[in-house]
Formats: sequence, structure tokens, C-alpha cells
Amino acid sequence: MSELVTGEAVALELRPARLPSRALAILIDLIVAMVVYIAVTVALVAASASLDDAAQVALSIAAFLLVLVGGPIAVETLSHGRSLGKLAVGLRVVRDDGGPIRFRHALVRGAIGVIEILMTFGVVACIASLVSARGRRLGDVFAGTLVVRERIPVGPSGFLPPPPPWLAGRFSGLDLSAVPDGLWLAIRQYLTRMHQLDPQVGWAMAERLASDLAAHTGTPAPQDVPPGAYLAAVVQERQAREARRAYGSGTTETGPSPASRPGPAVGVQGGYPYPGAQPAAPGLARPGVPVDGVSSEKSSEGPRPAVPPEGRPASGFAPPA
Repeated sequence: MSELVTGEAVALELRPARLPSRALAILIDLIVAMVVYIAVTVALVAASASLDDAAQVALSIAAFLLVLVGGPIAVETLSHGRSLGKLAVGLRVVRDDGGPIRFRHALVRGAIGVIEILMTFGVVACIASLVSARGRRLGDVFAGTLVVRERIPVGPSGFLPPPPPWLAGRFSGLDLSAVPDGLWLAIRQYLTRMHQLDPQVGWAMAERLASDLAAHTGTPAPQDVPPGAYLAAVVQERQAREARRAYGSGTTETGPSPASRPGPAVGVQGGYPYPGAQPAAPGLARPGVPVDGVSSEKSSEGPRPAVPPEGRPASGFAPPA
């Protein structure tokens, strides 16, 4: 990943294209250009059969310059840095500041490309691309351009991992009205991408987000809860409140019903991707200690029938409000 700074001092993170993808794009462009050049040459030979040799040589040179030099320059200028080969591979030519190229950039790239690509069969371009830290050839250096990847493969995103079940309803009393939307967005982005981060970097980011969230809620974050699990539990509490406002009394005041709580994250060791978030097995169901508001000891008064809400069967859990 390369960081480019625009004229407005905005840092852009772009991924420079490397030699294999650039070579494939250039090969596609050369094949298309050669096919067009051969077709134009055949048409010119047929049209100029009655001319002398000097005129035919002049037409051949003009066709070479027009198709193999002027063609790529015109295509990159009109398409803002995307030739046919770059479009097929997913590349684009941009300026050093990340902006779209103009005619002068394409002209310098095309003129130097005749020397380092056509006349040397791409040897000079390959060496320059391998030496450059950002994979630039000589035409990019003199033109002030950079070839970047537009289509970047990304891992599965958008999945919000659920908090551990022992945190359900623990943060139901938090005041979330003062938390700004920007902080919620940052928390969601962290939770969906934390499996891609370095463990130390992810932990530091989670601590910073948890500190900001606690500052806006007015309640300090609990010390016995990992920051990632704390963020996930608060986000789930916010979603539960929004669901209650949108759909009415479908959940309890302390969180969603036990049947609707999400299970462990698939593919995550231990079920939950938060260090220290998995409680010890003996503490999950200890006699006399209520779990999610339901005591594990049998009542001496005998079982009392639970009255299920409308449209929901009776169960062993306390009925949702």
C-alpha cells in the first residue's frame, strides 16, 4: 500500500501495480495495437499501389506513428489512464497526487514508451519497474504518474461478530444518545475488519475506541471486559434499542431474547474473536447464580407456568416484554 498526499494535504492509500499485472496489460495493448496496425497497413498498401516508393514509405511511417504511438496516447487521455489492457487487468494511470492524468502526462509516457518498450522489447521498462519502489517505469518517472490497482481483492466484510453471551444485557443502562454517528461508524468498521489487523494494533485500536465510547456515554468501560467485546456488546445493545423502536415490544429491556441471540462466529477459534472473551466452563451455569436473569436452582414453590406472548410458544426462559 502506498500513501499519496494530494494538493489539499489529504493522504490517499493506493496500491501500486506490480510488474506482472503491468506486463499483462501492456501485452494486451500491444496485441490490439499490432492488429490495428496490420489492418491499417494493408489498407494503405491497397490504396497507395499507384504511388512511388517514397510515398509508400512515408505512409508506412505515418501509420506507425499514428497507431503505435498516437493511439495509446489518445486512448489514455480520453479514458483518463485506462487503456484496453489496463481496463481488463484492473489498472489505472494516475498522477503522483492521485488525480487523473491529462494529455501531457500521456504524451510523455507514450514518447518514452517507444524507447523503453518498443525499441528495447520491454527490457528497460522491466528493469526500471523492478528497481522502483512503486513499480514505475521511466515514462512514469518523467511524466509524474503512477499505475495503481483499481480492483483490490478484499476479504469477507460486513459481518459484525456477536459479543459473548455472558455480556448480554449488561450495558442496557448506558446512555447512548450522545455518541456521534462518526464514532459508531468507526466502531463498526473496526469490528468488521479486526480479523485482518495485527493483534497488537487491533488491541490498541479497540482500547482507543472503547475509551472514546466511554467518554461519550459517561460510564467508564469495565476493566474485566476486553475492549473488542465491550464494543460489540454496546453495538448490539444499540441495535436492540433501534429494533424495539422500529418493531415495537419484540425484545426485552436487557437485550434480545435468548432464542434470537446470535451464536458463535463461524470460523473463529473459541467462537468469539476477542482475547479473553470466552469465560471458563464452570462459570457458565453455577448453581444459585442467575444466568441471563434465570436462576439455575429449582424453586421450592414448584414450577410456575410461563405465559407466552401472543404468537410465541411457551419456553423455559422468561417471556420477552
